[in-house]
Amino acid sequence: MIVCRQWIVRGRVQGVGYRAATRQQAQLLGLCGHARNRSDGAVEVLAYGLTAAVEALELWLWQGPAVAQVQSVTLQELPAPTQPPHAFTLG
Repeated sequence: MIVCRQWIVRGRVQGVGYRAATRQQAQLLGLCGHARNRSDGAVEVLAYGLTAAVEALELWLWQGPAVAQVQSVTLQELPAPTQPPHAFTLG
């Protein structure tokens, strides 16, 4: 089954390579979507793909790269987009 989920990741997640590492992990899992810095210091991650792969990314988001310090990961389930993303991008 294909799902679309969005997370807001808080903690020490900007300026530590979190977005780039998230993109690398998402690409390994075959996911599309994005990782974007937010003005409040959090990172927004959106992933679209097979349920098992999206769930694997969610588990990874709690860890992130070695220098990150994740305090919380908030999930929002989204409807599948009519125009699904074709890559995993950074913003």
